[in-house]
Amino acid sequence: MIKIILSDIDGTFLKDDKHPPELHIKAIKSVVEKGLRFVFVSARMPEAIYPITDALGMKHTPVVSYGGGFVLTEDEEIIFDKKMPADDSAKILQEMKSRWQDITINYYTGRRWFVEEIDKRVQFEMDITGATAEVKTFDAALNEKILPNKIMVICEPPTCKEMERELGKKFPALNVVRSAPYLLEVMDKSVSKATGIEVLLKHYGYALDEAIAFGDNYNDVEMLSYIPQSVVMANAPEAVKKLAAAVTDSNEVGGIYTYLVKVGVI
Repeated sequence: MIKIILSDIDGTFLKDDKHPPELHIKAIKSVVEKGLRFVFVSARMPEAIYPITDALGMKHTPVVSYGGGFVLTEDEEIIFDKKMPADDSAKILQEMKSRWQDITINYYTGRRWFVEEIDKRVQFEMDITGATAEVKTFDAALNEKILPNKIMVICEPPTCKEMERELGKKFPALNVVRSAPYLLEVMDKSVSKATGIEVLLKHYGYALDEAIAFGDNYNDVEMLSYIPQSVVMANAPEAVKKLAAAVTDSNEVGGIYTYLVKVGVI
């Protein structure tokens, strides 16, 4: 019997315009009414997830953020917090700055987001997520031993693809993956959405077969492989679709609702 629904946010729960389709709002209401738990599992920071849960009336809900590296209960208690190693963090930041132009680097730690300047990309990210960036040099953060859960680069798709390939080879202790054509996410190698979900399920006493997971992209792969009843949106890349147990409608038309109705959860 399904007791918990796990969902990625961007490209899965939200449409491309960053608003949920009406059917997904309906799905949330139905899930809550049945006493089931709905949890967002995202590369976003908590402060970029809570505006969504608040708007949906989900005032007290756990979140799995930073692609599994930072997990909070419904009371905002931290039950998992995996930071990147200091040495690797410093070296990869230096590598990024020295090798690539026209990139925007974001440094996420716990519930804080550092940037070295607020450019158009950062402003856009603040506008769409509702989170607020703080201006601080990354060297200062590292010197203060404020280590990152995640480093995210915003850049043009060809640059993003090249950075993923080159940095992935050079920094084997880190997980370097694109979460969108223009977004590169860097975290500790041990971190994935599956690791965060494992902590969450153990904390609340859920079994794997009591969960359904929805995703749409390469950074959802570990989650989709970990949860037996895994579902991919129709807008996902073909390679990702092959890894899931089922494929549902796209994020634009409400594929989460469609699937939950189809299997009788709501």
